[in-house]
Amino acid sequence: MQKMSRTTNQREEEILREIQKAGGTCRIGFLASQLGVSQETVRRNIRSLEQSGAVRKVHGGVHLVDRLDEPPFQNRMDRNGAIKQRLARRVAEIIGDEKSVFLDVGSSTAYAAMALRDCKKLMVVSNSIYVAQMLAMRNDNRVFLAGGELRSHDGGAFGAEALDLVQRFNVEFAVFSVGAINADKGFMLHDFQEANIARVVARNAQTKIVIADSEKFGKRAPVVVDYSNQIDILVTNAQPPADICNMLARHEIELVIA
Repeated sequence: MQKMSRTTNQREEEILREIQKAGGTCRIGFLASQLGVSQETVRRNIRSLEQSGAVRKVHGGVHLVDRLDEPPFQNRMDRNGAIKQRLARRVAEIIGDEKSVFLDVGSSTAYAAMALRDCKKLMVVSNSIYVAQMLAMRNDNRVFLAGGELRSHDGGAFGAEALDLVQRFNVEFAVFSVGAINADKGFMLHDFQEANIARVVARNAQTKIVIADSEKFGKRAPVVVDYSNQIDILVTNAQPPADICNMLARHEIELVIA
């Protein structure tokens, strides 16, 4: 049987992972050897990653752009907790009772799940064990948890099984967390798998909400999520810079400041 070729996203994810394992900098030849591909294949993918702002080419190699690594999940839960609680309450007010909603694996959406505990008769779809535990067996909710192996650092399920479940639902609301909000690139994430889930869910959800504190403004993350023109609402805690406001206006995204 002929081996199925990998997608560009998968290859780029492997390259980022190898650069991280090597301490943030490595040579093109080393990447080609580690991945079992030609140096030209690596260079082609590096060009794409450089355009997205994830890496920078140096003489004979490639360097991971600073501060692209995402902190551990519990650290993210602890950071700006009071702000995230306020944003989460605003999201819960938007959603209300007896609605269907998807929530992803981010710390901000974990706070949203906490805020949604007071809502009744929700249909919840998630790939986060944290979200499922928070909302299952409560207020007549129905909770659908995506299958597959759970990641050890955040309890998120990814892969074919997770994608198969989430694409079956046409939820009324989808709530996404992001790693960065950039005027040039829009919404960005630290993980390809999270981005793949987000793209699938965004295609089917009726109202798409991004929940993000103002620290994300003007930052960069490795993965550009190409759903900016599908997002309906950004819930945040402060007025974004003018260039990000222009990006939101260009995509007709409503700004809600909690």
